[in-house]
Amino acid sequence: MPVRGIGEDASAAATQPRITARANEVRAFRVVEVLARAYELEREGKDVIHFAVGESDLPSAQPILEAGQEALRAGRTSYTEALGLPALRQAIANRYGDGVDASRVVVTVGASGALNLLTLALVSPGEEVLLADPGYPCNSAFVSAAGGVPRRVPVDASSGFQLNAELVRSAWSAKTAGVLLASPSNPTGSMVTPEEARAIGEFAGDRGFVIADEIYQGLVYDQPAVQSPNGIPASLLDVDDRFFIVNSFSKYFGMTGWRVGWLVAPPWATDAIDRLAQNLYLAPPTVAQYAALAALSPSAQAIHEERRQLFARRRDVLLAGLEALGLPATHVPKGAFYAYVNIAESGLDADAFCSRLIEEYGVAVTPGTDFGTYRAEQHVRFAFTIDEERINTGLERLDAALQAFKGQSQRRVS
Repeated sequence: MPVRGIGEDASAAATQPRITARANEVRAFRVVEVLARAYELEREGKDVIHFAVGESDLPSAQPILEAGQEALRAGRTSYTEALGLPALRQAIANRYGDGVDASRVVVTVGASGALNLLTLALVSPGEEVLLADPGYPCNSAFVSAAGGVPRRVPVDASSGFQLNAELVRSAWSAKTAGVLLASPSNPTGSMVTPEEARAIGEFAGDRGFVIADEIYQGLVYDQPAVQSPNGIPASLLDVDDRFFIVNSFSKYFGMTGWRVGWLVAPPWATDAIDRLAQNLYLAPPTVAQYAALAALSPSAQAIHEERRQLFARRRDVLLAGLEALGLPATHVPKGAFYAYVNIAESGLDADAFCSRLIEEYGVAVTPGTDFGTYRAEQHVRFAFTIDEERINTGLERLDAALQAFKGQSQRRVS
């Protein structure tokens, strides 16, 4: 059989399977590209300060590790039910108090798996979903993958960098299927107030769905982590029981690589979600589910709380340092572990700023263009997921970079 070689005419390409328009429309996740470049520079011997990736530098808590090891020793490696380990579903339901039955809880392959299931269950081809701009970029991809149309609604300081009822009412159209909120949000660390969530629910609840992405639930600052009467971190489910709630063991619980999340759905939607889960991935990772069960134990919870306080201190160090350099955060983050910063005065756009910062100064940050289009080129995101010593080293390098950038910009103007 002849082998097609290099140099044969390009007509052969016409016989190859094509990549779909859906796939081609999905943008690269810029933070992954930044991280890859950081690792490449480190292999070359360069020291890089990691402000880019939204992942804790701390390992999973010891009770989680021990539970995973015990599950392996016990041979707990078979499939579970598609909706997840019953004991884990019950433990998650307990976090929401007596009003949530375990039958409404679906354990998923990370929060990404939860959002994938929900968009497939709730969004028909051509329907729009309202999302905040700036916001987590993959949420738009989930909508597009389901055949829907992500409609990004610009948010800024005037709305607390969140969608509110007025913005939702203005953007809602005959094509709108629902709205996706994120609280605390990535990249700004902003939160939806209970009052605004209630107003959004009153408007959208009878017209479509509301999904609340609460992947950073528990990672809150300037207020107690536990705020609800039932003794768990406050959830928008407390505001409106019709909301679809998405959460994960990745951020607050420090289990990014275990890939376990969950969603809470109204009873009418769980059957469809169950069938989708069966067909898409059969069941979440079994060993990881046993580890997640331990993450909800009192001993692990004490460690999570200590780490929340550590992140709060890191946040304050970073924000004070940025302020001193003339780069105050556009919004003081109330949750998550990010600061969204306007860098327009540097004289560079976000992509150029991030590229030069990592190549010339060994500091990795994420460009605002990863999170939308609204004023994105003026912003970058810093993650305070490294220790205070490294934060301060990064700030020193940033100071030197800013002086160089501004000096070059002034020379060009003159």
